[in-house]
Amino acid sequence: MSGALLVIGDVVTDVVARHHGPLAPGTDTAAVIRRLPGGAGANVACWAAHWGCPDVRLLGRVGADTAAWHERELTGSGVRPFLVVDTEAATGTVICLVDGSASAERTFLTDSGACLRLDAGDWSNALLDGVARLHLSGYLLFSEPSRGLVRVALAAARARGVPVSLDPASAGFLTDLGVGRFPTLAEGVDVLLPSRDEACLLTGLPDPADAAAKLSRHVPLVVAKLGAGGALVAASGRVRARTPALPATPRDTTGAGDAFTGAFLAALLAGAEPEEATAEGCRAGAMAVEKVGGRPPTGAG
Repeated sequence: MSGALLVIGDVVTDVVARHHGPLAPGTDTAAVIRRLPGGAGANVACWAAHWGCPDVRLLGRVGADTAAWHERELTGSGVRPFLVVDTEAATGTVICLVDGSASAERTFLTDSGACLRLDAGDWSNALLDGVARLHLSGYLLFSEPSRGLVRVALAAARARGVPVSLDPASAGFLTDLGVGRFPTLAEGVDVLLPSRDEACLLTGLPDPADAAAKLSRHVPLVVAKLGAGGALVAASGRVRARTPALPATPRDTTGAGDAFTGAFLAALLAGAEPEEATAEGCRAGAMAVEKVGGRPPTGAG
């Protein structure tokens, strides 16, 4: 393992509500509700540490309301947090509605709060000292302040020869952003890790393999996460490998893509080839869907 992983992204409080049967508008629907630490960027960092990366750092912005709790949770997961405490905005909150049926599909209601206020002023080039890889959460692209941070961090990483990965994060928010803006915002990224929906949205192609191949003409390496369909690796305009998903009994799919990304990056840092790292990502994704919440279980990976 050579060098640290620096993740820049969102730290939020997840309120996970697992309900059985359809939601009943205008009245009560029974659910099991838990308050958990989350955020795509924070989840990726925790899964990378869980998967054996010994030096994982996270830059994020939280409100004073829950800053201490989030710092404890990250530190306890093996992540070194660099949290900017916002005195004006509360920590972001996501309500995760999880269908209790076999698919365990989730729907998010998102109040990004302090996450969207992370900006270039929160950056220091010293954050890259000893860093071998930089990962950016796509949620950074959805506000102008954090887009400014992305530009500064990408430039600093390029100057030091540090490869950069990006997870587009949200098909819904990408639509609001405008997919035509994405290539410019992602310029300089070495690895793109979209979901099936994100890959198809970004290219306008219905088949995720075709979409990943097209994206890999612009980004050196594309790893498309297909959920129960596994994952595929594309480079230089063609699909290089397909990796099946591992069998799993889903309880909550929240954070499964983050788990994949964290394990994938940890494996790359350990010297794995992209295809081998993709298999590790699939293993982590299968583990993630069998537990509630977006963070890894305690113990070794």
